[in-house]
Amino acid sequence: MLPKTNIERELARIKASTTPSNEILDAVYQILKEDSNKESEIASRLKSKSNVGITNKFDFELMESPNIYHISQIKKICIEYRLRFLDSKYFKGKIPQSGISKIKQLEKLHGIEIKGFKIMAPSKLFKLEDKDDPLLFAPIGNGYYYLIHKWGNDLHPLRKALVWPFKGIVNLTITTLLISYLATLLVPSGLFSKSDTAAEFWIIYFFMFKSIAAVVIFYGFALGKNFNPVIWNSKYFNA
Repeated sequence: MLPKTNIERELARIKASTTPSNEILDAVYQILKEDSNKESEIASRLKSKSNVGITNKFDFELMESPNIYHISQIKKICIEYRLRFLDSKYFKGKIPQSGISKIKQLEKLHGIEIKGFKIMAPSKLFKLEDKDDPLLFAPIGNGYYYLIHKWGNDLHPLRKALVWPFKGIVNLTITTLLISYLATLLVPSGLFSKSDTAAEFWIIYFFMFKSIAAVVIFYGFALGKNFNPVIWNSKYFNA
C-alpha cells in the first residue's frame, strides 16, 4: 500500500530546496518592517496639520460613488446631529487598525499619498482649543470628500431629537415655551389662590417661562455653548 501524500510536507520540502531559511526570514522581516514604517507614516499624517486647499488625486475609475460626499451634505448632517467636521489632528480618540489598513489599501490602489484627513464626530471626541461615531474623510477637490472609514458605535436613536433645540434660536425658543407650558401644568390648582382661572394659569406660565429662559441663557453663556450651524466646523469649544 502506498502512503498518502501530505501536501503541507511536500510544500515545505519544495520551499526548503529552493529558498534558504535565512533568506526567507530576511524577506519576511523586510516586508514587516516596510509595513510598520508605512503605518507609522500614515499615523503621523493623521496627526499633522492639514493645509488649506489639499486635493487628493484619486483615480475616479476606482472610486466608489456611495463614498463621495459634498461639503454641503456633510454640513447638513453635522447640524442635524450636532457633530463637528474637523482636521484629524484634533481627534483625541485612537484611529483603529482597520482604518490605517483601509488608508494603506487605498494608497496602494490609487498610487497616491493621501493627505488632509477630516473626521466627523461628536465634540467630545475632539481636542478643542479655547476661543458615538467617527467618520474618516479625505478631500478630493471642489468641495467633495471621500469617505475612507467608519468605526465605533452608531449614534443614539434619539440624538437628532435631543439636539434639535440647538439648531437655532427659534428652535430653542419653541422648546423653552413647551417646557414652560408642561411645567405650568404640574403646578397644583389653587396653589396661589382659591379660584382656578385662566388668568392665573397664564401668569404662572409667564413666570415659569422667565425662570426657565434665564437658566437656558445662563447655561449657554456660562459654558460657551452655541448653535449647531456655528460649531459644525469650528475647532473652538466655546465657538
